[in-house]
Amino acid sequence: MNESNDNNYLAILTTSIQVCAKYKPKLGHGAKAGYRLDEFQRMYRGDPFYNWLGLDNPLMYAAHKAAGGMTSIYRQIGIGCENLFRRILQDHLGLTDEDVRWTYTLPRAGGKERKLHLDARIPISSVADTARKRLVQSWVRDAARRIDVDAAVAKTLQG
Repeated sequence: MNESNDNNYLAILTTSIQVCAKYKPKLGHGAKAGYRLDEFQRMYRGDPFYNWLGLDNPLMYAAHKAAGGMTSIYRQIGIGCENLFRRILQDHLGLTDEDVRWTYTLPRAGGKERKLHLDARIPISSVADTARKRLVQSWVRDAARRIDVDAAVAKTLQG
């Protein structure tokens, strides 16, 4: 591992987390961009009960922003770790971004589709370095054996 990789890996994580700094509360209204402080105050001052209770206070906005930001930060850490994991696979196995991504769709009620994705994948045939390819193949065989994958199925695993 070199310092350049370390810096790149750190940037992958921190870039994901920085999204939280820009978070604006949606306040249950589904506002795509969220509300700024002045919009929050206008809305809360417009409600006689909230206004009477003083909920238009900037500290209340800060509390909403902090609460939403904290919820979001855990999601962003997960996204950052997923991106980091894919990048490490790319760097150490010589894979492309396309190699490490895999998505599929499932039908949902009402004719809609749900798109799901794996954190990453390793297409063994795309690992060019022979020694690393053998390591991955060995790892797949060992993992299949540990979780009792049927031998006939295990032979077909390609990554």
